[in-house]
Amino acid sequence: MDEKTEMVKREESMPERRREIPAVAPFVDIFENDNEILLQADMPGVDKKDITVNVDNGKLALGGVRKVETTGAAQWEEFESVEFQRTFSVPQSIDVEKIEAELKDGVLCLHLPKSEAARPRQIEIKSA
Repeated sequence: MDEKTEMVKREESMPERRREIPAVAPFVDIFENDNEILLQADMPGVDKKDITVNVDNGKLALGGVRKVETTGAAQWEEFESVEFQRTFSVPQSIDVEKIEAELKDGVLCLHLPKSEAARPRQIEIKSA
């Protein structure tokens, strides 16, 4: 058996290697005011259709996939496909039905409005 034939047989017997997409936690900033909690998650290169936001049983789960399509032979690779994943506990004071999300310039902004009962209010003092 010649060297070329042996190499072809070895190549055929090797299982197909797939590159798994690494999962990373996106960088997040969280701000709070009297009316809402604002969460900003950095998800560069992720399309709106590739983002998921789920609230279930007191947990807020963010997910998104950045897909990098390449053509030709790679000479140098530092930018790759990645899956963003992060989970947070949601306070009971949040009105889950009114959560809003927007994506702009690779930043996902979640507006988590507080319920009326959780908002601070001024108490009027009556004279007797």
